[in-house]
Amino acid sequence: MPAAKKHPTTPDGRYFVVSGRLWRTSNPALAPDERQALVDQLMTARRQVGAAKKSGDADADRSARAAVDTAKRALGERGPVWWTDGAPDLNRRMAANTPYGQWYADLP
Repeated sequence: MPAAKKHPTTPDGRYFVVSGRLWRTSNPALAPDERQALVDQLMTARRQVGAAKKSGDADADRSARAAVDTAKRALGERGPVWWTDGAPDLNRRMAANTPYGQWYADLP
């Protein structure tokens, strides 16, 4: 199940909240097949991170983490924001300490 379905999503759809922290959602303008291909790449890279950690291979770990970063940037979850209204990126900030604070406080 996508994170946005399990966790509250901000009214503008830019973030979902986990343990009170904002996490940027993927770019909704991505075509479904493109998004799925990028998610597949991300999951493969995450498995490679785990395998590299388990084997203690520092070079493989760096390479796998770079692949995770590349996929997350392509999804719009890192790097330049995908929205165009000039609003700042609040990724990884505590929701209560952002302009979403009242919205978050009002959640059941």
